[in-house]
Amino acid sequence: MIRGGEINKGTILVINCHPHIVVEREFVSPGKGSAFARVRAKNLRNGNVVTQTIKTQEEVEDAQVDLLQCQYQYADGEHFTFMNNESFEQIQIPMADHENAQFYLKDGDSYDILFYEGEAIDIRFPFKMVFTVAQSENYIKGDTVSGATKPVITETGLTVRVPLFIKQGEKILVNTETNEYVERVNS
Repeated sequence: MIRGGEINKGTILVINCHPHIVVEREFVSPGKGSAFARVRAKNLRNGNVVTQTIKTQEEVEDAQVDLLQCQYQYADGEHFTFMNNESFEQIQIPMADHENAQFYLKDGDSYDILFYEGEAIDIRFPFKMVFTVAQSENYIKGDTVSGATKPVITETGLTVRVPLFIKQGEKILVNTETNEYVERVNS
Protein backbone atom coordinates (compact mmCIF):
# COMPACT_ATOMS: atom_id res chain seq x y z
CA MET A 1 0.00 0.00 0.00
CA ILE A 2 1.15 3.52 -0.75
CA ARG A 3 -0.15 6.86 0.51
CA GLY A 4 -1.55 9.42 -1.93
CA GLY A 5 1.16 11.91 -1.02
CA GLU A 6 3.91 9.43 -1.98
CA ILE A 7 2.64 8.80 -5.51
CA ASN A 8 4.97 10.07 -8.25
CA LYS A 9 5.11 9.91 -12.03
CA GLY A 10 6.04 6.33 -12.97
CA THR A 11 4.45 4.74 -9.88
CA ILE A 12 2.45 1.64 -10.75
CA LEU A 13 -0.92 1.36 -9.00
CA VAL A 14 -3.72 -1.20 -9.05
CA ILE A 15 -6.92 0.56 -10.14
CA ASN A 16 -10.07 -1.51 -10.75
CA CYS A 17 -7.99 -4.72 -10.55
CA HIS A 18 -5.66 -3.63 -13.39
CA PRO A 19 -2.11 -2.25 -13.28
CA HIS A 20 -1.87 1.46 -14.18
CA ILE A 21 1.25 3.60 -14.52
CA VAL A 22 1.02 7.20 -13.31
CA VAL A 23 1.73 9.49 -16.27
CA GLU A 24 0.85 12.78 -14.55
CA ARG A 25 0.59 13.77 -10.90
CA GLU A 26 -0.52 17.15 -9.62
CA PHE A 27 -0.31 17.94 -5.90
CA VAL A 28 -3.11 20.25 -4.74
CA SER A 29 -3.21 21.97 -1.35
CA PRO A 30 -6.51 23.89 -1.13
CA GLY A 31 -7.08 26.65 1.42
CA LYS A 32 -9.73 24.56 3.15
CA GLY A 33 -9.73 20.81 3.52
CA SER A 34 -6.96 18.29 3.15
CA ALA A 35 -4.37 18.16 0.40
CA PHE A 36 -4.74 15.66 -2.43
CA ALA A 37 -3.02 14.33 -5.53
CA ARG A 38 -4.77 14.47 -8.89
CA VAL A 39 -3.45 11.48 -10.81
CA ARG A 40 -3.70 10.50 -14.49
CA ALA A 41 -2.83 6.85 -14.95
CA LYS A 42 -2.56 4.67 -18.07
CA ASN A 43 -3.81 1.09 -17.98
CA LEU A 44 -0.82 -1.11 -18.85
CA ARG A 45 -3.05 -3.80 -20.36
CA ASN A 46 -5.27 -1.82 -22.72
CA GLY A 47 -3.90 1.75 -22.77
CA ASN A 48 -7.00 3.46 -21.35
CA VAL A 49 -6.29 6.57 -19.27
CA VAL A 50 -8.11 7.31 -16.01
CA THR A 51 -8.02 10.34 -13.74
CA GLN A 52 -8.38 9.95 -9.98
CA THR A 53 -8.21 12.23 -6.98
CA ILE A 54 -6.46 10.68 -3.99
CA LYS A 55 -6.16 12.36 -0.59
CA THR A 56 -2.55 12.52 0.63
CA GLN A 57 -3.28 10.37 3.72
CA GLU A 58 -5.43 7.85 1.81
CA GLU A 59 -3.78 4.53 1.02
CA VAL A 60 -4.03 2.91 -2.40
CA GLU A 61 -2.69 -0.40 -3.65
CA ASP A 62 0.61 -0.25 -5.49
CA ALA A 63 1.23 -3.03 -8.00
CA GLN A 64 3.90 -5.61 -7.21
CA VAL A 65 5.82 -5.79 -10.47
CA ASP A 66 9.04 -7.42 -11.62
CA LEU A 67 11.55 -6.05 -14.12
CA LEU A 68 13.50 -8.49 -16.26
CA GLN A 69 16.29 -7.61 -18.65
CA CYS A 70 15.34 -9.11 -22.04
CA GLN A 71 16.89 -8.96 -25.50
CA TYR A 72 14.71 -7.84 -28.40
CA GLN A 73 14.54 -10.50 -31.12
CA TYR A 74 11.91 -9.61 -33.75
CA ALA A 75 8.35 -8.48 -34.52
CA ASP A 76 5.98 -10.79 -36.39
CA GLY A 77 3.17 -8.34 -37.10
CA GLU A 78 1.19 -9.22 -33.97
CA HIS A 79 3.81 -9.52 -31.21
CA PHE A 80 7.21 -8.22 -30.21
CA THR A 81 9.37 -11.17 -29.23
CA PHE A 82 12.03 -10.88 -26.53
CA MET A 83 14.40 -13.40 -24.98
CA ASN A 84 14.92 -13.49 -21.21
CA ASN A 85 18.68 -12.89 -20.73
CA GLU A 86 18.83 -15.35 -17.80
CA SER A 87 16.58 -18.27 -18.75
CA PHE A 88 16.64 -17.78 -22.57
CA GLU A 89 12.84 -18.15 -22.54
CA GLN A 90 10.95 -16.28 -25.28
CA ILE A 91 8.46 -13.62 -24.19
CA GLN A 92 5.84 -12.07 -26.44
CA ILE A 93 4.19 -8.68 -25.97
CA PRO A 94 1.22 -7.69 -28.18
CA MET A 95 2.10 -4.94 -30.67
CA ALA A 96 -1.41 -3.45 -30.44
CA ASP A 97 -0.75 -2.41 -26.82
CA HIS A 98 2.55 -0.68 -27.69
CA GLU A 99 2.02 1.12 -31.01
CA ASN A 100 5.11 3.36 -30.86
CA ALA A 101 7.50 0.79 -29.37
CA GLN A 102 8.62 -0.34 -32.85
CA PHE A 103 10.44 2.98 -33.30
CA TYR A 104 12.62 2.37 -30.23
CA LEU A 105 13.33 -1.35 -30.55
CA LYS A 106 16.65 -2.35 -32.09
CA ASP A 107 17.51 -5.97 -32.90
CA GLY A 108 19.79 -7.48 -30.27
CA ASP A 109 19.48 -4.63 -27.75
CA SER A 110 18.30 -5.38 -24.19
CA TYR A 111 15.33 -3.67 -22.56
CA ASP A 112 13.58 -3.93 -19.20
CA ILE A 113 10.29 -5.83 -19.47
CA LEU A 114 7.69 -5.18 -16.77
CA PHE A 115 5.85 -8.24 -15.43
CA TYR A 116 2.64 -8.16 -13.38
CA GLU A 117 1.26 -11.43 -12.00
CA GLY A 118 3.56 -13.36 -14.34
CA GLU A 119 2.37 -11.53 -17.47
CA ALA A 120 4.64 -9.28 -19.56
CA ILE A 121 2.76 -5.98 -19.76
CA ASP A 122 5.18 -3.17 -20.63
CA ILE A 123 8.53 -2.35 -22.22
CA ARG A 124 10.76 0.14 -20.43
CA PHE A 125 13.00 2.19 -22.69
CA PRO A 126 16.05 4.13 -21.54
CA PHE A 127 15.34 7.85 -21.06
CA LYS A 128 17.76 8.66 -23.90
CA MET A 129 18.78 6.46 -26.83
CA VAL A 130 21.27 6.77 -29.69
CA PHE A 131 19.95 6.41 -33.25
CA THR A 132 21.58 6.58 -36.68
CA VAL A 133 20.06 9.01 -39.18
CA ALA A 134 18.90 6.91 -42.16
CA GLN A 135 17.23 9.65 -44.22
CA SER A 136 17.96 13.35 -44.17
CA GLU A 137 17.38 16.16 -46.63
CA ASN A 138 20.25 18.51 -47.37
CA TYR A 139 19.78 22.19 -46.75
CA ILE A 140 21.08 25.11 -48.77
CA LYS A 141 23.92 27.15 -47.30
CA GLY A 142 22.51 30.41 -46.01
CA ASP A 143 19.23 28.72 -45.14
CA THR A 144 20.09 29.05 -41.46
CA VAL A 145 17.37 30.77 -39.55
CA SER A 146 18.20 30.75 -35.83
CA GLY A 147 16.97 27.48 -34.35
CA ALA A 148 15.86 26.07 -37.71
CA THR A 149 15.17 22.33 -37.77
CA LYS A 150 14.37 19.64 -40.30
CA PRO A 151 12.80 16.18 -39.99
CA VAL A 152 15.04 13.11 -40.28
CA ILE A 153 14.19 9.42 -40.16
CA THR A 154 16.27 7.05 -38.04
CA GLU A 155 17.19 3.44 -38.80
CA THR A 156 14.09 2.29 -36.85
CA GLY A 157 11.70 4.60 -38.72
CA LEU A 158 11.40 7.22 -35.95
CA THR A 159 10.95 10.76 -37.27
CA VAL A 160 12.81 13.41 -35.25
CA ARG A 161 13.25 17.15 -35.79
CA VAL A 162 16.96 18.01 -35.71
CA PRO A 163 19.16 21.06 -36.43
CA LEU A 164 19.99 21.65 -40.08
CA PHE A 165 23.64 20.55 -39.72
CA ILE A 166 22.75 16.88 -39.01
CA LYS A 167 23.52 14.67 -42.01
CA GLN A 168 22.60 11.15 -43.09
CA GLY A 169 24.70 8.50 -41.33
CA GLU A 170 25.35 10.57 -38.19
CA LYS A 171 24.32 9.39 -34.75
CA ILE A 172 21.94 11.44 -32.62
CA LEU A 173 20.75 11.20 -29.01
CA VAL A 174 16.95 11.27 -28.66
CA ASN A 175 14.76 11.73 -25.56
CA THR A 176 12.41 8.70 -25.67
CA GLU A 177 9.65 10.37 -23.64
CA THR A 178 9.29 13.41 -25.92
CA ASN A 179 10.82 12.18 -29.23
CA GLU A 180 13.05 15.26 -29.18
CA TYR A 181 16.63 15.61 -30.41
CA VAL A 182 19.13 16.06 -27.56
CA GLU A 183 22.54 16.18 -29.25
CA ARG A 184 24.80 14.78 -31.96
CA VAL A 185 26.85 11.78 -30.84
CA ASN A 186 30.45 11.47 -31.98
CA SER A 187 31.36 7.83 -32.48
